[in-house]
Amino acid sequence: MKPFFSFVTGFLLAGGLALISLGAQPKGTAGMSEEEQIRMAMSAAPAEISRNASIYVIGPDGKIREAGKGTNGFTCLSTIERQEIPDPVCADPAGWQWLMDALSQAPRPTSTVPGVAYMAQGGFHWEKDRKILMKEEPGARMVKEPPHWMVLWPFDSDTASLPTYPGKFGTYVMFEGTPYAHLMVHQDPMLLK
Repeated sequence: MKPFFSFVTGFLLAGGLALISLGAQPKGTAGMSEEEQIRMAMSAAPAEISRNASIYVIGPDGKIREAGKGTNGFTCLSTIERQEIPDPVCADPAGWQWLMDALSQAPRPTSTVPGVAYMAQGGFHWEKDRKILMKEEPGARMVKEPPHWMVLWPFDSDTASLPTYPGKFGTYVMFEGTPYAHLMVHQDPMLLK
């Protein structure tokens, strides 16, 4: 599986999560108990969000399943990549819709309002020649992202006067030039109060 938007293509379906097999359990969660995965999923966002979020984990068979029903509309997943280090994500309903559209390879996001997603453990992306890619390409390398949060809404770097690559301050437009361009903020969500 390829990282970020192709990380688990097919395990999410429009309208909700489904118990679709990823094959084997992703490396980052292999050997983790359900309780450890729940803690990992909840570590993606500030406690005031994750404690009331729906929690999803990945079973040993690679199937995604709900481990806890939430009440605030946020959904947290224990890992989204097949990397050694788990990279949990937690998103609000509009952010989750945006992510599902990307995963299902919709031509553009169908969200009608901006969404937010937290990745307090960081994440990964492919890059080549200081350009961040939506999928792996020949010559691209995987790069670890620090803890961050995202505004999932189409951004244009020129209009926003922001770079397209993380620099000194870590705020940038990821996937510039695509319908899935969005704002990345390298700031630990756990420090947001």
